Amino acid sequence: MVEPIPGAQVVSRVSRVLRVVSEHPGGVSATAVAHATGLTRPTAHRLLTSLAAEGFVDHDPGAARWFLGPELYLLGALAADRFDITDVARESVLALAAETGESAFLSARRGTETVCLLREEGSFPIRSFVLYEGARFPLGVASAGLAILSHLPDDEIDAYLDGSRLEERWGSQHGAAAVRERIALTRETGYALNPALIVEGSWGMGAAIFDATGRPAWALSLTGVESRFRPDRRAELGVLLLDQAHRVTAKLQASS
Repeated sequence: MVEPIPGAQVVSRVSRVLRVVSEHPGGVSATAVAHATGLTRPTAHRLLTSLAAEGFVDHDPGAARWFLGPELYLLGALAADRFDITDVARESVLALAAETGESAFLSARRGTETVCLLREEGSFPIRSFVLYEGARFPLGVASAGLAILSHLPDDEIDAYLDGSRLEERWGSQHGAAAVRERIALTRETGYALNPALIVEGSWGMGAAIFDATGRPAWALSLTGVESRFRPDRRAELGVLLLDQAHRVTAKLQASS
């Protein structure tokens, strides 16, 4: 059995490794994990091997790929009663895809990120594949994260933007001033708009879902090609998104 890596930073390293593995449903190599986490390949491999010994990841030696393991499934199932709202939101995700023809999603806030939990394809044949189940984006990047960030208190937004430096990875349109402009527009309309800021030609819109305390904790979103998000249609899509987000919020608050 591999000896654990000493030092207080091991928890942070393990978390980063698991997140990278979770972003690759088809498996990921140790080299790719090392690159994504900033760890050396030997360190990444030792962590993956240790996690495999505990059942948190699986390894396919033939393909040289690592996958999430069965122990995470068991832990997730136990935590689902407290954190998982997919059953509550599924009807709204299905309705959005059916009514709009676009791809519809449910994302959850996890700290300073959003994680996509559900995806449902619409009938329109040309699709955007920016979002998929397990995909993570920082708050303020992609429409779901912008919708959630926009409904946080101003002091929390200030603290986040002051320390995030989103533009270093996501480009100048994710600088603090540009994000604040989109926050102001989101607060005005109620829904967030991502005008192809992640992938050229891929647009998105999102609306926040609030927990029992009134804080934004999830978001519904739609993505598609630019021609499907004309100015006149955006208002229609925004009404649909807000209606379904309000429905899910009401269900959650009624059951709390």
